Amino acid sequence: MAALDDDPTAPGPDGSPVPISAAAERVGSTARMLRYREGLGLLPRTQEQPTGRGHRHRRFTEEDLRTIEGGLELEREFDIPPAALAFALRVLAEPDVLARVRAHGERLGRLAAGRTRALDFEKQKAMRLLGSRRPGPTSPGTRTDHSG
Repeated sequence: MAALDDDPTAPGPDGSPVPISAAAERVGSTARMLRYREGLGLLPRTQEQPTGRGHRHRRFTEEDLRTIEGGLELEREFDIPPAALAFALRVLAEPDVLARVRAHGERLGRLAAGRTRALDFEKQKAMRLLGSRRPGPTSPGTRTDHSG
């Protein structure tokens, strides 16, 4: 039973977080690759305060490890590098980037032109028509009914 107690990849006795080397071993990676993924924004954010001489010694909870494993699974399933997954997340999080990537895909012919563009055009046209028909400020006794 002592062998289990000496396992560096096991969480602490109280389920405490594990250091990066143990986390890397648990998810089948290396500490260096986890640091690379962290730089890309693919690791959960930490709320830990710096320890030691102001350095942050990142520790991973069970939830962190499940999240990392989920990202690794996406990379394997879709045969993409970590940087591609990071960019996909950026596209989803930043509407301007999404719009530019979509426009590029449409120009390449890989994406059909969005139906929303036609709807947006019609909406803008309707707003222009409504705007030109709006009466100015009304004074008492001024008739604003345009139904007749």
